[in-house]
Amino acid sequence: MDARIGKATEVESRPANNLLRRLSAADYALLGPHVTIEDAAAGQLLYNPGDDVQVAHFPCGPSLATFLVPNEDGRDVETILVGREGAVGGIVSEGFLPAYTRICVKFGGPFARIHVAKLEAAKLRSTSLRNIFARYADCMLAQIFQSTACNAIHSIEQRTAKWILAAMERTGDESSVPLTHEQLATLLGVGRSYASRVLQSFKAEQVLDTRRGAILVRSRDGLKLRACLCNDAVKMHFEEVLRGVYPTEEREAG
Repeated sequence: MDARIGKATEVESRPANNLLRRLSAADYALLGPHVTIEDAAAGQLLYNPGDDVQVAHFPCGPSLATFLVPNEDGRDVETILVGREGAVGGIVSEGFLPAYTRICVKFGGPFARIHVAKLEAAKLRSTSLRNIFARYADCMLAQIFQSTACNAIHSIEQRTAKWILAAMERTGDESSVPLTHEQLATLLGVGRSYASRVLQSFKAEQVLDTRRGAILVRSRDGLKLRACLCNDAVKMHFEEVLRGVYPTEEREAG
């Protein structure tokens, strides 16, 4: 009993990032001395395409990062959100590689950071540490595949509900997400006016409400009924590959 309590206390003392908390004590000891915690503001740029990826960023608590792909018409299209279940930048690479997308802070808050060189040195010393990050890379790839399929076959209304639920799961806020109409439009890859019309229809159905800089959820069940099942598919894969890392309602309640 005392050993279990000690282990739980040790894990709770780590940054509030589920991927870091998933590591064994021995593996985290390889990283811990090199991890720093810094607050990042919403909209802060982490990487531009072509930048050397020198630091891995682990969102903690309600913080979120996002991958944005720039297009020839000047618009950025968001692909996936990354919260406390993961990390961005240099997770599985060996040595410095250029960033392919723009990576920004979506929701501000604390981020744990470690230099890629320190991460690589730790992975060379631990097969299990390499395995965890390889498994996370597989989960992230599954997110990307699912997002591609979702954009191709699901309606704007389904995708809107999906993105809002995904943000809620990662932040742990049951009533609101700090998304503006413009940010939601970027997530969906549509114009602001189109996103606003979708939100107005959800408001008329008493599923959502809006206030300046945030979307208020009035009926989570109603939102789930309108969402596609892409979030569920991603969560299922996380549970099969990295059990306990993706935040779920049941786990948070427990």
